[in-house]
Amino acid sequence: MTTPQISSPSHLLSPGRRHLLRWVMPILLVLLFLMTLIWLPRQAQQMESSERQEQLIADSLWVEQAIRFQLSRDDESMRLIAREIVGEHLKKEQFRTRLNALLRNNREFYRVTWFNVDGKPMASTDDFPVARNALSVPSQQTEEHSRTIRRPLYSAPAVPPGIAEPVLMDYHIPLFRDNHYIGSVVASYSVSRVLNEMVPWWFAQDNEIVLTDTDDKVVARRTAGGPGLNVYTHRRELELPGLTLRLHTNSTKSAPKLLPNLLVGSVIVLSLGLLWSLWALWRDINRRMTAEDALVNEVSFRSAMENSLVTGMRARDLEGRITYVNPAFCKMVGISANELVGKIPPMPYWAPEAMDEYQERFSNVLAGRVTPQFETIFQRIDGERFPVLIFESPLVDQNGKQTGWMGSILDITDRKRAEDLNRMQEEKLQASARLASMGEIASTLAHELNQPLAAISSYTTGALNMMQNGALDPASLQPALEKINTQAQRAGHVIRSVHQFVKKREPERQPISIKSIVDNVTPLIELQAQQFLVVLQTAIPANLPNVLGDAVLLEQVLLNLTRNAIQAMAAIAPERRILRITAALDRNTSSSQSSQQAIIVSVIDQGHGIPPEVAAGLFSPFFSTKAEGMGMGLNICRTTIEFHGGTLTYANNPTGGTIFRFSLPAQGSTN
Repeated sequence: MTTPQISSPSHLLSPGRRHLLRWVMPILLVLLFLMTLIWLPRQAQQMESSERQEQLIADSLWVEQAIRFQLSRDDESMRLIAREIVGEHLKKEQFRTRLNALLRNNREFYRVTWFNVDGKPMASTDDFPVARNALSVPSQQTEEHSRTIRRPLYSAPAVPPGIAEPVLMDYHIPLFRDNHYIGSVVASYSVSRVLNEMVPWWFAQDNEIVLTDTDDKVVARRTAGGPGLNVYTHRRELELPGLTLRLHTNSTKSAPKLLPNLLVGSVIVLSLGLLWSLWALWRDINRRMTAEDALVNEVSFRSAMENSLVTGMRARDLEGRITYVNPAFCKMVGISANELVGKIPPMPYWAPEAMDEYQERFSNVLAGRVTPQFETIFQRIDGERFPVLIFESPLVDQNGKQTGWMGSILDITDRKRAEDLNRMQEEKLQASARLASMGEIASTLAHELNQPLAAISSYTTGALNMMQNGALDPASLQPALEKINTQAQRAGHVIRSVHQFVKKREPERQPISIKSIVDNVTPLIELQAQQFLVVLQTAIPANLPNVLGDAVLLEQVLLNLTRNAIQAMAAIAPERRILRITAALDRNTSSSQSSQQAIIVSVIDQGHGIPPEVAAGLFSPFFSTKAEGMGMGLNICRTTIEFHGGTLTYANNPTGGTIFRFSLPAQGSTN
């Protein structure tokens, strides 16, 4: 038995009807689109007009409240002044001083006048106060009414007689003492200033603001943004004691256009939507075809990148278990990836001597606290230790959830070797700097040694002459021999100072006194000072505590600083060429009740000082203002002081010149 086939409704329709149905839907959509284009701009215009009108009303209410609030504050200030006058706490001599601060902060006031019972001004903020009968007619009428009802009142805005402007609005406060009228205080407001000071600038930029009386007579106008267009307007009553004003706001904005850019934008958006739909369809068809090729390429690229890296990569989950290592990390530790993936601490590349450090960092990992960057030691499979620098960062999946930690590991063995080499080079550079320093004073050194040698020669010649003449007397020969011994010791002291300063040696930190350092280097400083006619003065207390340091390195610092100071005074008047070396104990107490003492050594000159453009690179390597300088003196000085745990700074000398200070921790300074 054959099952009858049921035809679909589309098969029952003729080809003409199917063709008609294909066009009905697009036509309906086009008609709907046209109706939307007609209705939407008009609706948008009405909505925009309503929003602008509502915004204008809301802003007008806010401005009205702002004016009321400021006038209320002014009213309280004036009533306080009136009470002080009635209570005789404010004298007329103090009136202007008392009111000046108020008028500076409230520029809407024109003047404030205190009248006595006869209407004569007792005091005023004006230089030339006016009598009560010089006020405007509305103001005089308000004054009489205010005195009758015993309440403060505002007068109608008017121009006082005899002047062209401004329009003033007077606020009358009657003064009564024991029910007897004793005068009044009149605060005159400039109506134009009320608008300028109390209406925000942003509101005035978009609106014309007008104050009128009840007869719609304009008393003040503010048009910072131009005249209003009478499209959006609003009027508010401003009720004041004894006075009613009207606040008119007229927006400078025009009515919205019927066909804004919304129409063009709608067409563009609909057209782009159609194009995007066609493009999205084509994209979806091709996406499935290219997804597999892209995945293969991505895997190949990632494998090639991982194999080319020299930086070790290690991924761990939130429990510290290794989930991934790259070939560079395996090569670094000498362990294959199969042996590392899935391992939990302790790791086979951990050095036994640093196990406590590793366990502490692993505890921080489990607690969600990872140090972003740190140095440690790993060991290879053969037991060789090597330093590494590790960078750790959170590992986040595609949903933004943290799944572990990713670390980058760098073998910094070569960097450590470079740092050691750099330190050795710096020590050699310090020795070279000492030799260069001695080269600068070589000529002066020869002159200094020539004096004791010449004296020795003269005393020896004299002694020989006495022996040849047969007049040898031990008593007369002894002074000459003593002088010869003194001059020989002087020359030997200079030579020993130079020898100790320039000889190459490893730094030795031992307890030494600042006074001994200064005394040891004083002969060398005096050699340079004599060349430039500089007077050396020292002020080193004998009871200063010792410091822990290398005497020769500290002597080099002191010699470099004093040489710079001496050269800085070469071009100034001879009477100002004074070089001072001082030392003092400085004590700083912290909140933890521990005290730390430091010895501050200052090298003070009265030279040309340090210009601002030179100060920026003063301690930079190879920076020098001298044609023959290497630019390493101050840099070496700072490095040496920081090696001793101190700091090197400079400041301008108040009497001219520069003050270089370096601090050194005193022994036994921490309690």
